[in-house]
Amino acid sequence: MSTIFSKIVKGDLPAYKIAEDENFLAFLDINPLAKGHTLVIPKKEVDYIFDIDDDLYKGLFAFAKKVGKAIDKAIPCQRVGITVIGLEIAHAHIHLIPINSIYDMDFKQPKLKLSEEEFREIAENIRSKVDS
Repeated sequence: MSTIFSKIVKGDLPAYKIAEDENFLAFLDINPLAKGHTLVIPKKEVDYIFDIDDDLYKGLFAFAKKVGKAIDKAIPCQRVGITVIGLEIAHAHIHLIPINSIYDMDFKQPKLKLSEEEFREIAENIRSKVDS
């Protein structure tokens, strides 16, 4: 099985990458609820987040924390919300979403339509804050 996320990991599909190491990748959601809405994935394809082995699971959340702190510095918001749904794509992933109210995490909300230039600027802004 090869998910859209695995194709991004392999470089077969483009993405607005935020951070990457040997095990994890963070990139902007192309159907964002807010500017800076980021997906964090393990590079290893595992469908269900609770099927990830413990070390990889801990690493995924530590990586998400690092990316979440960068989003918080780069995007004006009260908090960076975190959610895992797991039904949209058969590859475990964490949503990091800049929020100002609990309703900002409602996936029934209309998604933002951003230009390629806006995505590039947002990604660069967040990237510049990783580990800063």
